[in-house]
Amino acid sequence: MSDDIKKGGSFLVEEATPESIFVPENFSSEQLMYAKTARDFIENEVIEKNDEIEEKNFEVSKALMAKAGELGLLMADVPEEYGGMGLDKASSALITESMSGQGSFSVIYGAHVGIATLPIVYYGTEEQKEKYLPGLADGTKIGAYCLTETGAGSDALAARTKAVLSEDGKYYILNGSKQFITNGGLAFSYIVFAKIDGEKFTAFILDRDTEGLKIGPEEHKMGIRGSSTTTVILEDAKVPVENVLGEVGQGHKIAFNVLNIGRFKLGAGSVGANKVCMQSALEYAMERKQFGKPISDFGMIREKLAEMYVRTYAAESAVYRTVGMIDTLALSAETSQAKINSIEEYSIECAIVKVLASEALDFVTDEYVQILGGYGFCSEYAAEKNYRDARINRIFEGTNEVNRLLIPAMLLRKGMKGELPLFQAATALQEELMGIPSFDLDEDLDLLAAEKKIVANLKKICLFVAGVAAQKFGTNLADQQMVLSRLADIAIKAYAAESTLVRALKDAANRGEEGAALPLAVARIYCENAIADCEKYAREALAGIEEGDALATMLAALRRLMRRTPANTLAARETIAAKLIQMERIVY
Repeated sequence: MSDDIKKGGSFLVEEATPESIFVPENFSSEQLMYAKTARDFIENEVIEKNDEIEEKNFEVSKALMAKAGELGLLMADVPEEYGGMGLDKASSALITESMSGQGSFSVIYGAHVGIATLPIVYYGTEEQKEKYLPGLADGTKIGAYCLTETGAGSDALAARTKAVLSEDGKYYILNGSKQFITNGGLAFSYIVFAKIDGEKFTAFILDRDTEGLKIGPEEHKMGIRGSSTTTVILEDAKVPVENVLGEVGQGHKIAFNVLNIGRFKLGAGSVGANKVCMQSALEYAMERKQFGKPISDFGMIREKLAEMYVRTYAAESAVYRTVGMIDTLALSAETSQAKINSIEEYSIECAIVKVLASEALDFVTDEYVQILGGYGFCSEYAAEKNYRDARINRIFEGTNEVNRLLIPAMLLRKGMKGELPLFQAATALQEELMGIPSFDLDEDLDLLAAEKKIVANLKKICLFVAGVAAQKFGTNLADQQMVLSRLADIAIKAYAAESTLVRALKDAANRGEEGAALPLAVARIYCENAIADCEKYAREALAGIEEGDALATMLAALRRLMRRTPANTLAARETIAAKLIQMERIVY
């Protein structure tokens, strides 16, 4: 890879610079136009049909999808020769973010443009692309993705759906059932995974009128109630052999790579939902009066608004940093397979932003309800619905628990393959930490100097804990899930903190410190919170790995990485809250 292309996971061993990352401030006027079109569509056409959508009036949802297709909002990832626009992933993610104002409809939309369309874009034959992509791009045909089964959720390869070639060799006969299928009751085309002869995990494209395909009843869900979620039942379903998607026995590549895209798009959608909730919470706080003044004057409400803003900014920074790296690598790719590989390269970062953004959304919607008080608990206010709708995102696209296991597993695998110098860095760090400490506090007067040191130490903490765990458990480390989850949390915080820090510095370089007052305040808060959280994660992990004198030695080394003067995050929160209230809107 060239110097301007980063390897997936390299954030732990390399320093990011403002010039090296893509940030939302880099969006072109054309990309911002796409976002405005999406927001206007949601605000002017989708929201007004909220009740009909929530009542599962699928004719309304289908009509809205067709309208979205007319506006070009379903075309971002579809190549131009098949009726799409063939946009970059940054544009695609921005459109997804801007389509997130109505939870149920955004799920219909997100599943359609992502996991239901992209398998055909990336793995379809010329004939399959010509047959399916134009209708998927213009919204006249809706797609679904059928991977989950009753006994195979996150463990997708445990699927029991079987496919057998017919005697005449013209069809595969599929038997089994798929569960929790988004758009199940709406779709024209279904991406279905089955094992040929019970062994070769393979993807197929099925039409709604496929003989032997039946749609089960709609699930009654906690949230996203207006989306369609059904079982898809296959009873001797006859699928033409030309509807095999990709190579026989290679379905896992399609399933997992498409899920990587689903993860960063879910992150973008969560960021968009956060912004909608924050704006509503801000407006309510400024209007609602208690004790003779708006509740936005009260310190604890101001702190809530500020923290909602901080977590959203951090998630947004990580999402678009990741998308920018994918676009950079894809731009250098000369073949379609290389473009697909550009997504797989950043599977670690995709898992990180999925966890980070979905949990930020849970926090934001919870505080949204709290700011509205009793009204937030009543269904006549949007907060109640937003709160319910948000919860699914920690389950979609692989549960957050599974993603937390994937993050350290993929990092360590890259290290063992020599793709990243993780173990070399961990060994060097252990030698540094076990050596004589330096008491030279050499004051760095650069902007956010303390936060830069925090980010560097977050990476060191991650490497330190990973090195100790790998030495202790060896090949049995995969069984130490509680240790791995804390290692994942440290990696997530390190990536998010650096993304936030570098974005703020990039903004300050362009607008000056005064112009970038909000981002700089966010970076101070997020980095301080991250190092405090990671001290806890690291202490718990180390105590789960060692004991006695060995543990005491490890904790002493950890303390060296924790030395700092705490930032005044209370003042930084006040800076953020005051600016938001002054502007009366969520600004970045």
